[in-house]
Amino acid sequence: MNLRKNETKPNRQSVSPLSWVPTAYFAMGMPFIAINLVSVFMFKDLGISDTQIAFWTSIIMMPWTLKFLWSPFLEMYRTKKFFVVLTQLISGLLFGLVAFSLFFDYFFAISISTMAVIALSGATHDIACDGVYMAELNKADQAKYIGVQGAFYNVAKLVANGGLVALAGLLAEHFGALEGASLEANKTANSYAWMVIFAVIAGVLVLLSLYHMRVLPSTQKPIEGKKTTAEVLNGLVEVIRNFFTKKHIFYYICFIILYRLAEGFIMKIAPLFLRASREVGGLGLSLKEIGTLNGVFGSAAFVLGSLLAGFYVSRFGLKKTLFSLCCIFNLPFAAYAFLAVVQPTDLYLIGTCITLEYFGYGFGFVGLTLFMMQQVAPGKHQMSHYAFASGIMNLGVMLPGMVSGYLSDLFGYREFFINVLIAAVPALIITLFIPFTYDDQKRV
Repeated sequence: MNLRKNETKPNRQSVSPLSWVPTAYFAMGMPFIAINLVSVFMFKDLGISDTQIAFWTSIIMMPWTLKFLWSPFLEMYRTKKFFVVLTQLISGLLFGLVAFSLFFDYFFAISISTMAVIALSGATHDIACDGVYMAELNKADQAKYIGVQGAFYNVAKLVANGGLVALAGLLAEHFGALEGASLEANKTANSYAWMVIFAVIAGVLVLLSLYHMRVLPSTQKPIEGKKTTAEVLNGLVEVIRNFFTKKHIFYYICFIILYRLAEGFIMKIAPLFLRASREVGGLGLSLKEIGTLNGVFGSAAFVLGSLLAGFYVSRFGLKKTLFSLCCIFNLPFAAYAFLAVVQPTDLYLIGTCITLEYFGYGFGFVGLTLFMMQQVAPGKHQMSHYAFASGIMNLGVMLPGMVSGYLSDLFGYREFFINVLIAAVPALIITLFIPFTYDDQKRV
């Protein structure tokens, strides 16, 4: 793929950020959501156990946790635009491979190993895409378009976890699946449906790579005197060493991990629980119902929660609001415990609980993000230390996610969600007493 001719054109003056920021961050969100959430529904429909789904779809997310380790090396070769376009193309082609693997006898092994490579590509894309954003936009424009960036990342979630999941349900019916029939009876129809869905994802990413090859700006000149591999490694070691000498750092690491611990347990099991039949303790929702609830009401609640939390923190300051943010972040776990115990049939009640989940996540996640920015990252290597803290945060979600399927199979959905609610208590305790290294100046 010859990108050299396109890497210097167009430039900042000829290309509006609105022509590439929305599409670039949509392309960033799509692989993450497809692997982390959409694949869970696919594997459930194709008869894979909860234990295997939760373990493997969690462990393949490792690249997003460790991406800070290879981010310095991307500066040593070509431009950031090159890696954005290349990784979008690779991810698209590999999603196509996932689509066509679904009729093989060993489809799970093929698809999950392919998704692991997509995760590596997607994490590299995130590094390069953020690099383009920071290199091509001045500070004023970075602030101006940060809302667009976040909005279109979440549009990807709306499209993938909402629209495409609902479309999978419609396609399964079209291919002959019957709601309530056995997994074996519906397997062929479900395979065709999910093949189409992952082919669509593949096509979207390939088209975006071709679009960004032309439109994505790259005005950076090649770096003169690039560092050697040894110098980059020494710099990385220094960044890590400096991180672990920060004041209160081990307390902060425990806080970061515990804040999302319960979420890590519930993330993979919640969609499986919604999809599972009532005979085994689930709610037996169709893909169309789940897609609509997640994609429309869930996404709207997430955005609303994020906006309200931003106003709340700016008004009262993070130190005064962090505990209440943590409490609201943990509301969804009470909602799922309620759903598992009562197993309501009223779709409006179920939808209210799912909406509460997204609202609580959007509202409460602001607290953790700002804490990492304002208390963990400041000082030398601020950007790298924020990336490192984010990696620890993702690891704290990934590890409980890996065992969540085993635990839900062991206890059943009802006991599992009750225990998850108990697992949220340590987060509330550590948040209540967390020390602040830097002054928390609220603006009124």
